[in-house]
Order: sequence, then structure tokens, then C-alpha cells
Amino acid sequence: MGIATVAVYSELDRDALHVRLADEAYALGGQTAAESYLNTDAILDAIEQSGAEAVHPGYGFFSENADFARTITERGVVFIGPPPEAIEVMGDKISARAAAEKVDVHGVPGSTEFLTSADQVTAFGADHGYPVAIKAAYGGGGRGMKVVRSAEEAAEALDSAKRESLAYFGRDECYIERYLTAPRHIEIQVLCDQHGNGVHLSQRDCSAQRRHQKLIEEAPAPGLPENIAEAMGADAVKVAHGCGYTNAGTVEFLYENGSYYYLEMNTRLQVEHPVTELVTGLDLVRLQLEVAAGATLPMTQDQIVTNGHAIEVRINAEDPAEGAFLPSPGPLNVFSFPSGYGVRWDGGYEQGDEISQFYDNLVGKLVCWGSDRPTAIARTIRALEEFRIEGVATTIPADLAILRHEDFANGVHSTKWVEETLDLTGVTGGAAVPNPDEDDPKVKRSATVEVNGKRFDVAMWVPESEIGSGGGGAAKAKPRRKSGSAGAAAAGGSGTITAPMQGTIVKVVAEQGAEVEAGDTIVVLEAMKMENNITADKSGTVVELKVEAGAAIQTGDLIAKIE
Repeated sequence: MGIATVAVYSELDRDALHVRLADEAYALGGQTAAESYLNTDAILDAIEQSGAEAVHPGYGFFSENADFARTITERGVVFIGPPPEAIEVMGDKISARAAAEKVDVHGVPGSTEFLTSADQVTAFGADHGYPVAIKAAYGGGGRGMKVVRSAEEAAEALDSAKRESLAYFGRDECYIERYLTAPRHIEIQVLCDQHGNGVHLSQRDCSAQRRHQKLIEEAPAPGLPENIAEAMGADAVKVAHGCGYTNAGTVEFLYENGSYYYLEMNTRLQVEHPVTELVTGLDLVRLQLEVAAGATLPMTQDQIVTNGHAIEVRINAEDPAEGAFLPSPGPLNVFSFPSGYGVRWDGGYEQGDEISQFYDNLVGKLVCWGSDRPTAIARTIRALEEFRIEGVATTIPADLAILRHEDFANGVHSTKWVEETLDLTGVTGGAAVPNPDEDDPKVKRSATVEVNGKRFDVAMWVPESEIGSGGGGAAKAKPRRKSGSAGAAAAGGSGTITAPMQGTIVKVVAEQGAEVEAGDTIVVLEAMKMENNITADKSGTVVELKVEAGAAIQTGDLIAKIE
């Protein structure tokens, strides 16, 4: 389209792919999301310095933040998304439920107020039965969502949901709703312009999930009755118009036993939007930009047709670990992706890049099109088999197990299927391979340079081995620890509990000297914005406890000893 692009980046992302591809790039500073991509002042400064006319918010961080959208629009900068008011209504899942009900679109039974104590959870469970779901009011994508199966789990689940929600979305408000036992997750892509026009673009089935986060998505939704599909699409557009929505968005539903329920609206482009692009032939990002510039939608509902079938597989830096799905940050020492007719790769990394523990572990998306669903499945399996990745474990072995299963082939799986039915015994992502350059880390050096007579103070990151002994008397940086494999929380009943991945201890559950049973949680470890319970591998006494809340640990670090 001939539009110049401006990237922003954190300290950890200074060499990231999006930075290398952009026409210009500006440093935000910091490592964590709060210090960088959630730092409004730093982003506003980058907008001012670059003279950017519009901001595309991507998939996460500020993509559904009404305050951010309002702040930049007040400065005359276009937010490539819906108006702040629509984000506000739909970003708060409670007001979103009310907005949907106003246009006669109904969801599963749930609360209309924020949770302030575990007593509200147990009261709701007593009225509606268990299980129930605690969900982040200002989140999505399964982040901050916890399933509560009994009153005894309520307090810990609420605390954990609040921590995850705060870490990922900057807010910890949560609400509660009934948890369906075996639904399919169906979502409708909508697109609305600023002139009152709105359309829906087929459906996507996103039922193959773990930890309430999607692994595989496809379009159109297989086996969905035509009358249900049409009704869902019409309801999705009603919900969008009901909150004054413009630009691309997604309305999500749960479908079970011939009935469907409104779930939520994501006021942004979805990670899985490419499957919709492949079956409709529409470029959603281009349409987003055109709508944001004030253009009228170039098509009406009856002009939208679907062709064939598309499947998207999210490739995550995560070890399936026989169903445990453990984050596996690290370097991409070898990275080769497939190609060929009907195969598309949307990636965020290239060979040599590092996948950080501080951000989401999505490496990229493999999207395959076929003239029908069996062809799309076969082509996706072939493409997954051609991947070559070393340095991190990935979800590819689990993805292949899903695609080869007869339940998936028959379209009878649900959102609980991966965790409750799929047998992942023996399915792992393989050992993480250490980066050969880990013992030669990069070191920051500052210098003053002149370009065409103009003076600049610059920072450089150079391999430590290239720094001479006369380099200002700088002390030698401590070599980084080599990564081990991401496996079970503890190995073989030895009683030596080590970290299966690098991360941060957010909670210490056990106490030194306490008696524990095999399977009891010792600590809660956060990595890549996901909380992981590190458990005892045998019964006994905790004779050593080597960590405390807030501690950053590396793969293989000792957490506790049990005798």
C-alpha cells in the first residue's frame, strides 16, 4: 500500500524480526511488558518523534485498551481499531454481556459484578453447580481464566486468576460464569465501516485448546448446521452494531447440543485471522487500514463467498510434556519452515533469534488451505513434518497428534478434548539444545559518533569476546547458564525438585520442614505469562527450600529437596 512503518521495541526485542522489517524503529526501554509495551508515555514519545499518523495495536498488550486508544485519538492519531467507547463496553466482559443482551444475544449464566472474594465464587457454584469459570474481565485468550471444580479450590483459583490478569492485561478484575462441560468454540469474524455497514466473514472453529488457549483453528467450522451458522453470523453483526463497533473484530460463541451461547467479543484482529483470509480471499489487515482511513466496505454480505477449507496451527515454544505443556524459552539455533502450494507461514522469529520468557511463546502460525477439509488436514500434517526447529521445544508433536486423531478428522472434538481425551503419553517436544554462543554473551557499550558532522550518543551490543582488554577496564560479564531440557517438574521420584524452565517464582506454597504428598504443589512458577504448579515427585519432608516469591530462576535451578 506504500505506507511506511514504524516499530517500537523493548530492550529484549532490539533485534526482533518486526524491528528489522520496519522502515523505522524506536526503543521503549525496559524488559517486561509493563516497562515497555504497556508504557504509554514511551509509546506516545515514539509516535511524536516519528510523526506516525496511525497506530495498529496488533494482537495483545494495548490492542483492547480503551484508555490507550482514547489517548492517541485525542492527539489526532488514528487508532486502527474500534472507537474507545466500543472497546470500553466490550473490554469489560460484564458490560459486554449486558450489551449483547440488549440486542437479544444471550450468553451462558454468569455474574454481572466483579469478584471481590472467594465467597462470591462458592455462592455462584452453590446456585449453578460446579465447575465454574473465573475469567479476566479485561482479558482474553484464556489468560487469567481458571476453572473451579469445588468450593475448596475457589480462593486459590481467584488469587491465581487475578495475578495472571494483572501480569498480562495490567488489570486484575475478574468475573464468573457457568463452565460448559464439552462445548465447541466457534467465532465469527466481523468487519464494520464508519458508515453503518457491517458483514460477517464465515466462522472459525477453535476448539482444539489447552489451558483455554488455542492450538489449532479452522475455517469454516466443520459440521456446523447451516441455520446455526447463519444465526451466529447475524447475531455477531447485531452485537457489533449494538456497541457502535467499527473495523475488524471477533464475536465468540460456545456451541453445545444444538444450542449456542454468546461468549465475548474481541475488539481487535485475532491471531487466527489468516484462515478466514484463505477461505474468503480477503486481506483483513488491508481492509482494517482502509476502514480506519474512512473508506466504505467494498463488499456486501451476499458478495462474500467461501472456498475450500483452511487450518491454522499455532507453533508455540512449549513442550507438550505428555500433556503438561511447559513453556520452553530459548534460542532458535535451527529454524526452517515448510512451503509449497496452499502453505502459508506467518512468523515472528527467524533462525538465530531468542524467544524470551517475558512474552507470549507464540513462534508463528502455519496456515494451510485445501479444496476440502481432508485435503487441508493432510497438507497441514505434511507441512508440520517438514519443520526443523532446534534450541527450544515446540508444540508440533502435540499438533500432529491432534491432526492425526479420528475425533479431529470427524469434527467431534470440544474445548476439553485435548486435556481430557487426547492421549499424549510419550509426546514431548524434545530436549532444548543449548545455543553455542551462550558462553559469549553480548555486552552493552556506549559511544559518541558523528554522522555528517552531527553528534550522536549511541549504544551498541557486541559479543564479549570482541572486547579488548583495554576496553575501559570493564569487568567480564558472567557467562549465561546453558539451558537444560524442559521436562517434568521433578524427575523420577528423587525428591530433588528443579525448575523445568526459566521464570519467576510468584508463590511459595510449601514450607521448609513441612510434610508433603507426591503431587502437592511446592511453588508456582510464572513463565511466558503462564502460571505453572511445580509439584512434589514423592511424599516426604521438605528439608530444603531454596527459593522465595519474586525470585527469578533458570532451567535446572534447585527449588527444593524432599526426604
